[in-house]
Amino acid sequence: MVDTAMTEQARARGALTAEDFARTTDAILGGVGSVIDGKPEAVRSALVCLLAEGHLLIEDVPGVGKTMLARALAASVDATVRRIQFTPDLLPGDVTGVSVFNPVEREFEFKQGAIFANIVIADEINRSSPKTQSALLEAMEERQVTVDGHTHYVPEPFLVVATQNPLEMEGTYALPEAQRDRFMMRISMGYPDERSEALMLRQRDTLNPLDQLSAVVSADQVTELISWARAVHVAPSIEDYAVALAHATRTHSDLRLGASPRATLQLVRAAKVWAALDGRGFVIPDDITALLAPVFAHRLIPTRSAGGARARGAADAITTILERIASNVRVPIAPRQ
Repeated sequence: MVDTAMTEQARARGALTAEDFARTTDAILGGVGSVIDGKPEAVRSALVCLLAEGHLLIEDVPGVGKTMLARALAASVDATVRRIQFTPDLLPGDVTGVSVFNPVEREFEFKQGAIFANIVIADEINRSSPKTQSALLEAMEERQVTVDGHTHYVPEPFLVVATQNPLEMEGTYALPEAQRDRFMMRISMGYPDERSEALMLRQRDTLNPLDQLSAVVSADQVTELISWARAVHVAPSIEDYAVALAHATRTHSDLRLGASPRATLQLVRAAKVWAALDGRGFVIPDDITALLAPVFAHRLIPTRSAGGARARGAADAITTILERIASNVRVPIAPRQ
């Protein structure tokens, strides 16, 4: 079901309609879902990050399809894609680019690094030094890179999909909080169910489904989808609800570090896309609560008195804390547009 009011307004100005949005996003979800069996939530989260102009951190054990999800999303979009394998010897210049002297022109020329692509896959991001990790900070937030005093803009749309293994810590460098805060969402793939895993064994014995995946949308069309989702209405009461949740994390006795204002902004942006994917032109409280854990959890640091929340699994512990916070906040009713 789509929002008819937004559709009529779009048709009047010759823009993308709700039917166009639904058809295109369904094609993306279907294509990526054909590669990532039994993980519709992870596929949807990746698309939300793309259309909300955020970035995605996929954190899970090896072999569950973290990189495959990133590659499948990239293959569904007819845009430039670069993969960076983060290793201890990777240098910041490999990511951002360097200035090289041209003896013919007798001047320095900028050679673009791997960050200059619409979709950047940062594989095993925590295996590079903090110095190299920090090369992503400016691009992820400001969508530009400054080298030798000159600013170079990354292409639009721009999405960083990073992966990391939370268990194998030897030879890795934990992401600093400033880096984690720049990721709109953190998700875990989890193991597939028995049916999906059995299907994978039968289908992938001789064929890689990623090889059969073709692009269903161009970079320009993604930009149109982003503009459509950005126009989704957010009532003031919904905004107040998001702010109240963020503020509650900053004053909660079990949390040493709460959600940043950037987290609040990204929560609302993600909720707009979530609503648009459901065919609505307005955000409801359920959109906010559905995204609360993936948007907030990786940003929060529990206190030691909280009982070692991270040792028990940060995502589950923080979800429990946020549910308790949400239960004490008056949930508004979003009016239909």
